[in-house]
Amino acid sequence: MHILHIVGARPNFMKAAPVMRALGTWDGVRQTLVHTGQHYDANMSDVFFHDLEIPEPDVNLGVGSGSHAQQTAQILSQLEPVLLEYRPDLVLVYGDVNSTVAAALVCAKLLIPVGHVEAGLRSFDRTMPEEINRLVTDQLADLLFTPSADGDENLLREGVAADKIHFVGNVMIDSLVRLRTRSEKSIVLAELKLVPGTYGLVTLHRPSNVDNPETLAAIMAALYEVSRELPIIFPLHPRTRQRLEAANNHDPGSRVQMLDPLSYVDFLALQRLAKLVITDSGGIQEETTYLGVPCLTVRENTERPVTVSIGTNVLVGQDVKRLRTEVGRIMAGDQKRGRVPPLWDGHAAERIAHAIMARSWERRA
Repeated sequence: MHILHIVGARPNFMKAAPVMRALGTWDGVRQTLVHTGQHYDANMSDVFFHDLEIPEPDVNLGVGSGSHAQQTAQILSQLEPVLLEYRPDLVLVYGDVNSTVAAALVCAKLLIPVGHVEAGLRSFDRTMPEEINRLVTDQLADLLFTPSADGDENLLREGVAADKIHFVGNVMIDSLVRLRTRSEKSIVLAELKLVPGTYGLVTLHRPSNVDNPETLAAIMAALYEVSRELPIIFPLHPRTRQRLEAANNHDPGSRVQMLDPLSYVDFLALQRLAKLVITDSGGIQEETTYLGVPCLTVRENTERPVTVSIGTNVLVGQDVKRLRTEVGRIMAGDQKRGRVPPLWDGHAAERIAHAIMARSWERRA
């Protein structure tokens, strides 16, 4: 059986790595890895392949940056000949980025079965490009692997056949569990002169937060204020760095330390030992819930509601006053106490591999 994996951005790599490893334990499985190049910066891509021990991609489309339409169109046109050449029995796509929906569309046209890892997540906010990607991909997929029970409920409500849906747990947590020991050996805290539990960790990259100068300025003003009580470590996504530099947004009196993107292992080390995390990332909402670290999400909604209902996550939206209030609550020891959701146990990829190999695959063509 030939399985082709398509990845394009950092979160995809963290999900694909354990799945490739799990499928590699089965006899008769051949695997091909295609990197669309959606994340083309070495700090955003190459270092993750090393950390996660993913083999070098068999194909790199090198699509780079562009608008959503441009990026999706390039992946569509460049991926089709690759799939025609390799003719896989199954294509696995991950998450909700443009690479995911583009790959699902190409496969549907070529009648190649598709499995979607991290299916069924919904923010119910169609202004988010990722929500459109999730909705379309899940309608096209033949196998849908959900990380939490709400994913199953969403898919069934949308008319997806029950026999296509597999509740397997969270593959992102598989990578975290596997690399946690390595993160404990990281020297990043020593290099940054940090003491565990005495700093905050921030990531911001969503257009709704960083593309509007007024919104970004308000968030940064809040972070600068928070940093006077709690030092802030802020690894910058290239998009965010560009916006901050264009606005000349810097407060020399603050204790916000801005860094280049970090390796997965170093970021995990910082995240695991942070007093709190402020983010707009979906994956970090999940990781902090597993780690038991308080998380404040700068978004009005989340496609990962289990991190709010069960985990350590609190949605603060773009209300900077609420952000400062919630930080104060955590500093006073009144943080939210969460627990780990079901099947977030480090074995989701094994369940995915078993579900795939339990089926007899025949091409739809």
